Amino acid sequence: MSIGGGIPESRRALELSDLLGVKILPSQVLLGHSPFRNLLNRFENEFIVATGKGEPAVVMSEYGFKRVVSLDEYASYFDNIDPVAQYKRWTTKHESECARNSEKIVSSSYMLSTKVKAAFVVSDPVDWGRDIQVLCDILTSGGLPGQQNEHQPPLYFAADDLEYQAAFPHERLGMGAFRIALENVFNRIHEKPLQYTSFGKPNPSVYRHAEMMLGYLLQFSSSSNDVMKNADVESHSLRTLYMIGDNPLVDVKGAVQAGHPWFSILTRTGVFRQKENHTSHPADMVVDTVEEAVDFILKRENA
Repeated sequence: MSIGGGIPESRRALELSDLLGVKILPSQVLLGHSPFRNLLNRFENEFIVATGKGEPAVVMSEYGFKRVVSLDEYASYFDNIDPVAQYKRWTTKHESECARNSEKIVSSSYMLSTKVKAAFVVSDPVDWGRDIQVLCDILTSGGLPGQQNEHQPPLYFAADDLEYQAAFPHERLGMGAFRIALENVFNRIHEKPLQYTSFGKPNPSVYRHAEMMLGYLLQFSSSSNDVMKNADVESHSLRTLYMIGDNPLVDVKGAVQAGHPWFSILTRTGVFRQKENHTSHPADMVVDTVEEAVDFILKRENA
C-alpha cells in the first residue's frame, strides 16, 4: 500500500491497523520515501539534510541514516539564512526529531563547518520560500552555505506529483510543483542546471520497488491456496498487480510504463473526475470509487 509520507512506515502501519481493524505490518506499507532505504549504503554515515512536512529526519533515521538533520534544525544554526524569518508567526519544533535520531548532532561548530553530502525532500515542504533558499545555499556551494561554488551534492525527491487531491475542492500543488520552483530558481542563479533524482510516481522504479517488496512478503507468507492463487508458487512471482489511483498523469502513467504484471484501475475520487477514460493515459479500468475497484478485483480473481 503506497500512501502519503512524512512519518515512518511503522507509525503509519499502526494508524492503518487501528483504522481498518486488521493487523498491518510496517513491511506492508510503502510510502513515497520508502525507496530512500536503498541509498543507505551510500549515505549511512554521511551528513545529510531532510525536509518536508511531518518528521523527515525521524523517517531517515529509522531507515538507518546516522547523521541526518531536518532542514528546520539545519537552518537554525545559520544566522540570517532566512531573511524573512522575523516576519513568520509560526515556530518549528525539531527537538523531538533530533532526540529520536540514532546519533545526535548538536554541535554548532559541526553544523557550520561540515558539508552536507546529500539533500532529501521526504514529503511536501511546509515553508517553500525558506526551503528553496536554504537548499539553493547548500546545492550551489558544494554542501556548505556561504562557501565557493563546488560540485552539487545529490538531491532526491520522494515524489513528483504536480497536483493532488486534498480536502479542498480543487487540486493542491504537490512536491512536483516544489521541484519545479526550486529547479527554476537554481538554474537562474547557478551556471549548471540542477541535478536531481525523483523516486516518485510515475517513475517505473516505484512500481519495481513495490514488486520487490511484495515478492519478499510472498516468500514468507502462508502457502494456502487463498494466498497463492494469484502467484507462481515456484518462482514467487505475482501474475497480476493492481494499481488503484485517482491521478492519470501519475498513477496510471507509471503503471503503464512499468508494464507487466501491472493492471491499472482509475477512480473518480480525486484528480480524475471525467466520465470517460483519460485520453492521454488511459487505464485498464475506470470506476467511481475505491470500493468498486476492490469489488472488481475480487470478482476477477475469483472467477
